[in-house]
Amino acid sequence: MGARTATLPLAERITSVLLHPVRRVSWIYAPPLPDLAFAVRTSFAAIISLLIAMWMELDSPQWAPLTVWVVAQSSRGESLSKARWRIFGTLVGGVAAITLMAAFPQAPALFFTCLSLWIGLCCALATLLDQYRAYGLVLTGFTSAIIATGAITQPDDVFAISVARTSYIILGVLCEAVLAVVFMPRMVEHARQQLLDRLADTFHATCANIIQQLCTPAGPEQQAITGSLLKRIVTFSGQIEFSALELGPRNHVGDHARRALAGMLVMLAQARALQILHPRMTAPPRMDDMPPEHVLAAWLQQNTPDPATDTVDSPEWRPVTTALVSEAARVRSEMTACATTPRGDHFRFSLTSRRHMHEAVNNGIRAAAAIMGACMVWEITAWHHGPAFISFVALIYGLMATRENPLVATTPFLKGGLWCAAVASVLALWIIPAITAPEILLAALLVPMTVGGLAARKPQLAGYAFSFNMFLPVLIGPINQGRFDEVSFFNNTMAFLASIIFVLLTYRLVVPFRMDVHIRRTEAWVDQRLRHLGRVGTRTDATTWLAACAASLVRILFQANALPPPVLGACVARQIMSMTVGIYIIRLRELVRGGHLSPRAGRIVGLFLARWDRGQAAAMTPYVLAWTRHELARVTTPQARQQMAEVLACLRIITAGLHENPDITTQKVTKYVVSDMS
Repeated sequence: MGARTATLPLAERITSVLLHPVRRVSWIYAPPLPDLAFAVRTSFAAIISLLIAMWMELDSPQWAPLTVWVVAQSSRGESLSKARWRIFGTLVGGVAAITLMAAFPQAPALFFTCLSLWIGLCCALATLLDQYRAYGLVLTGFTSAIIATGAITQPDDVFAISVARTSYIILGVLCEAVLAVVFMPRMVEHARQQLLDRLADTFHATCANIIQQLCTPAGPEQQAITGSLLKRIVTFSGQIEFSALELGPRNHVGDHARRALAGMLVMLAQARALQILHPRMTAPPRMDDMPPEHVLAAWLQQNTPDPATDTVDSPEWRPVTTALVSEAARVRSEMTACATTPRGDHFRFSLTSRRHMHEAVNNGIRAAAAIMGACMVWEITAWHHGPAFISFVALIYGLMATRENPLVATTPFLKGGLWCAAVASVLALWIIPAITAPEILLAALLVPMTVGGLAARKPQLAGYAFSFNMFLPVLIGPINQGRFDEVSFFNNTMAFLASIIFVLLTYRLVVPFRMDVHIRRTEAWVDQRLRHLGRVGTRTDATTWLAACAASLVRILFQANALPPPVLGACVARQIMSMTVGIYIIRLRELVRGGHLSPRAGRIVGLFLARWDRGQAAAMTPYVLAWTRHELARVTTPQARQQMAEVLACLRIITAGLHENPDITTQKVTKYVVSDMS
């Protein structure tokens, strides 16, 4: 018995080792039902679009299923948005290709130069846009390259080729849309409920984070939790427009939802201010029975400083807690408006993120240089599949141009391309030649496409599936009156893989993206905007300021794996403190602009804001803080005392920010040493 017990752990370890490879592929044999539905739906849509294109006897039917995989997204709103911008980009790209071919019919050097500049311009402008608007712009560039290179050997047929490419795109979009409607009934009710549930979960997480933040000292662990919540809020905010599309036209649910999320950002900044004013509080209560905003308000009331026993100044504490509770109530009202749209609702609210002009210029230069380099490769080698190589380079650059870090995204894209080439070789060389009916073609393609669709829903494999799903039908190249011979297949596959490697090399060599440079540039931008908040004529409010800063911080957090923990922690702490200081600079500006202060206090605070704008407030802050304390002790009316208490709270928080980041109001930028950015 003892020997059996002793050998049991060893047997379990052996079993675990043997079953580990099996468990790693459980997403294939035991996928979640939503993932399986997405994979089967998209696979059927792609194959049906291919069969229709072949039935219409189009010359390159493989572009229709490629469009299906590009457009297909997990939510219907994302698919609608991407399909709309894909059609727009295709139409504009077709016109641009015809224009280039007509302008330079016998001048290949000028033609390729202008094509490179056009694609570089599209990639640069796309960097300045958000969501699928950016995708529509890069699509304009690489569609121009695909049509133009396809018409190089027959320039007189460029119009027919442009119409054919547009037909493939529209056919793929329609097939995906029809299958999505069949598989996703009652879309409006489902979209509204999903939006409300996600808002409620995010609000609950925000209130819980605030209570936890006020009960624990500031440190790396707390910063990581807050950074994760910021990432969640900013990502959700960017996806609201898709839910609004699902809900149909003429509604303002998206505006109310964006305002609710902006309010959660304000609450997090106000919680950081409370942590500065009152760093130690009692343990948090449970949040199961009551709405989270009521629990938060009751808990803050319970922790109100007692002037007789607590060293914390109650007059400074009260304005911040009042603002926090008021903002929580505003968030709840916006969430209610999302659930029951008020009659005659005309509410509008939008947020704009930072425009990365420097990154846009780099992106444009890199794309133009890559296309020109691909053209030079074809010119030097006279490769028969050179036009295909150029079109693949343009397509991959368009797909990668709007990624946060294209170099990181290109590596899994290459690995997925290798898997795609391996599967396509089996299909194109052994299976496709034996197929004699459309039904057999459907059965042959359904399995690999379904596996690719399942991989697309798994975050660790999404980068691999991205290239696998899109280019599998392109490499197979099914046609009506024949098939790819071995030489054509290997040349086409070689052009595809060589284009990915070429793009990867250009991302490494031509104006490479460096995260440490991006962090320094972002901090310089935040510090500059923070100083300008003190200008009386500035119209930036708290929600706009916090949304812009949070979006920039989240972009850095998405690259957290490439950053050493000390660097990431210092960056997050600095950004969160800048966000907190900013909303109280804005509050001081509003008090001065609205005439809520006495003439004497208004002049002093106005002078402080003017010095802040010039980057000279650090030396003045202790004197203004001492004067405000003295003035608070002198005033007698409750209204004047409340106003001076709010000014004192703002100055206390600003002073804490200057203490943590002494160069926050100067032109200096913190130096980071970041290694292994790739």
